[in-house]
Amino acid sequence: MIGDRLVITDYHRAGAAQVLVALQERLATATRPLGVAIAGESGSGKSETAHCLAAMLEATGKRAIVLGQDDYFRLPPKTNHRRRLQDISWVGPDEVRLELMDAHIAALKADATAPLAKPIIDFEADRINNEMLELDRLDVIVAEGTYTCMLKNVDCRAFINRSYHQTKKARLTRGRDPNIEFIENVLAIEHEIIRTQKDIADVVIDAPEEERGAAKREAE
Repeated sequence: MIGDRLVITDYHRAGAAQVLVALQERLATATRPLGVAIAGESGSGKSETAHCLAAMLEATGKRAIVLGQDDYFRLPPKTNHRRRLQDISWVGPDEVRLELMDAHIAALKADATAPLAKPIIDFEADRINNEMLELDRLDVIVAEGTYTCMLKNVDCRAFINRSYHQTKKARLTRGRDPNIEFIENVLAIEHEIIRTQKDIADVVIDAPEEERGAAKREAE
């Protein structure tokens, strides 16, 4: 997404390293690009972890590309927010063209050198544009987003196990939530959908130690 900001920390690097370890055996025998999903709740660090993973893969000589779920929303972000305000039942996987994302992953796995036109969202302009991917080779496709573990054409699924309560500070830092009270209602709905992906994940990335400690103290 054009205009998105990434704040990468050691937590994201550690999570990416965890996924990389899980990929090593598959990479050694792969005859075509592998698809990797990195899913989790808003603000959990999906984009940062995905870009760290891509950088780590590149450092080992593997060519990687990141596909962001945000670019596959049916509506641009500000328009989508207005749609949610009109009808909060709009919140969920149907907001996203997961079928198109799946099709693009399948196309890249079949022939990574063929040009591929994909959407890209301009957050500030509230517009969906198109960009052309032209690659000479590819080893890994990293798909990141809230619902990406639901994609059919990925070979490894990673889930960042942080709830929207734990990620509130990160979301505020990112500064993309226009209405905190309403967004909390949205995130509560998403939470019930997203958390089920943990059960199908090959890799579960735990929350930072300080967040786990805080959650434990609240429960006591």
